[in-house]
Amino acid sequence: MSSSRLRHSAKSVSNLMRMVGSSCTCPAHSGRHGATHHVHSPGCASSHTRHASASTPRPEYAFEMATSTVRVGTGATREIGMDLANLKAKRVMVFTDPNIAKLAPLKTVVESLDRSKVPHTVFKDVRVEPSDTSFQMAIDAARKYNPDAIVAVGGGSTMDTAKAANLYTVFRDAELLDFVNAPLGKGRAVDRPLLPLIAVPTTAGTGSECTGSAIFDLKSKGAKTGIADRALKPLLGIIDPLNTRTMPQQVRLASGLDVLCHAIESYTAIPYYQRGPAPANPLLRPAYQGSNPISDIWSARALRMVARALPESVSSADNLQAHENMTLAAAYAGIGFGNGGVHLMHGCSYGISGLNKKYFHPEYPQDHPLCPHGISVAVTSPAVAEFTGSL
Repeated sequence: MSSSRLRHSAKSVSNLMRMVGSSCTCPAHSGRHGATHHVHSPGCASSHTRHASASTPRPEYAFEMATSTVRVGTGATREIGMDLANLKAKRVMVFTDPNIAKLAPLKTVVESLDRSKVPHTVFKDVRVEPSDTSFQMAIDAARKYNPDAIVAVGGGSTMDTAKAANLYTVFRDAELLDFVNAPLGKGRAVDRPLLPLIAVPTTAGTGSECTGSAIFDLKSKGAKTGIADRALKPLLGIIDPLNTRTMPQQVRLASGLDVLCHAIESYTAIPYYQRGPAPANPLLRPAYQGSNPISDIWSARALRMVARALPESVSSADNLQAHENMTLAAAYAGIGFGNGGVHLMHGCSYGISGLNKKYFHPEYPQDHPLCPHGISVAVTSPAVAEFTGSL
């Protein structure tokens, strides 16, 4: 294809992405797509109509920053029992997956809860790369136990599952699709507080400890989708490098590639003021708003850290400094994309993982076909970077 035709095609697709993004809040189309620069000037005449008529929606003019409190430190997990005692929690539900259930991170959490005499139960059946079915299992268990606080110990799958369980425990009469992003779900806004959720990540990738999103496979549609609302973000994320020591090499690779793509996509997303019309109510402003001056700081810093730390982390299980830097980079990128959003790399990944029927990735659970999220995102990243770079 000639360079002129490529530019014309890229511009046409970019315009289409903007149109889709203004009306759809699914993870792939949350109004944040490739942009060529970072001049955040919402007041300039080229990007805004200064005086909209009564019949013309006002263009977006504001952005919000929402993130969890984070505690960073080697051994900080041991404090979680005191945190929950301080919250006066009496029925804590801990979510984890079958593998982490056998390892030190969960043991540390349970011992801390016991020391602080915090009553709790452990749900060990989180599915890696969760589905609507596994979400519903966790929701049913949470509704039955009726917790007053929730803990997630694991990777993004566990944290996202815990967020869903939290949401639907508070909204007991809601159906799963009520809060799922449109067009696959109803995109209902969360209009009341959820239970306290403390996230203890055991991978350096998703940044889910800092975000209000929960992603899953909707099997009936062969698609990956999710729930995105600021209310879902954890009250506290405990970033403890000790908890990532047990990651196999392929998990370090896949989760690290997810960090890389989070940072790239957030930094190159369409600016927030080009997303579309401002919401009629601030409650309706999407969690993924588009690139903005604050998200850019976190995403850019994450990119610099990943460029050095990811190769070192993947090549050596004993490089604790590299692993610590990746845990921080994951959180930084989580703050960035949790407010700025992602675009085509993640948009393409949902089809790749959602339609997978036969592929089993090494060093991941082998009980169901699975393409790790970070791998499904990364495989299209060179083509996406080439495409967005031409816009």
